Amino acid sequence: MKPLGLLALFATALAVGFAAPAADRPTGDSDGKDAGAATHTVLALGDSLTAGYGLGPGEGFTGQLAAWLDDRGLDTRVVNAGVSGDTTSGGRSRLAWVLDGLDRAPDLAIVALGGNDMLRAIEPKLTRANLAAIIATLKERDIPVLLAGMRAPPNRGPDYAQAFDAIYPDLAEQQGVRLYPFFMDGVATDTDLLQPDGLHPNAKGVARMVDGIGPLVAAMLRGDGAVDDNTTAGRH
Repeated sequence: MKPLGLLALFATALAVGFAAPAADRPTGDSDGKDAGAATHTVLALGDSLTAGYGLGPGEGFTGQLAAWLDDRGLDTRVVNAGVSGDTTSGGRSRLAWVLDGLDRAPDLAIVALGGNDMLRAIEPKLTRANLAAIIATLKERDIPVLLAGMRAPPNRGPDYAQAFDAIYPDLAEQQGVRLYPFFMDGVATDTDLLQPDGLHPNAKGVARMVDGIGPLVAAMLRGDGAVDDNTTAGRH
């Protein structure tokens, strides 16, 4: 492992952001089985970390998650609703359009937004409000939610970091949704798992992310409350 200090990592992040503000693949693309053949449908609403920025077919988060679930007997279509550079405001504005474009309601929605808000120093109150609205829309449609958290770096200052980091556990508790505390857990500071930009995960990094969040996704799809494997996915 080659650890990269959080300060240096996010200094780079502040310069480049989570990729250009354009989707590198069309919103709504799916990985895994077709809708008619899949037992489950998962919606992944996010930014470049979800969209698969800089990665080949099947190497991004949705492709690897679909394969991970399939290997565990969960026939799943994972809908890629990731847009590179997107903020929580962007995700909020397009959510209804994404949901209306699906042929059936998802069995689970993974909400993985907020990283670009932090990089742009958007007021945490706005990020919180947008995520709360996204969760409310999904709950109104009876779609279970898994909230994937992000964390602010030290160079944002303690006040900003405290306000931003608290958004995810607070909303999970207030809204009664499941939380995966840090979407890039085990990846964000390891250069072996990052692309040359020092920010986006490479295919190995995505695999680590999927290994982390996958057990919680599987448990929610099964509806049994249990978490597969020896991970920290369900500890929040």
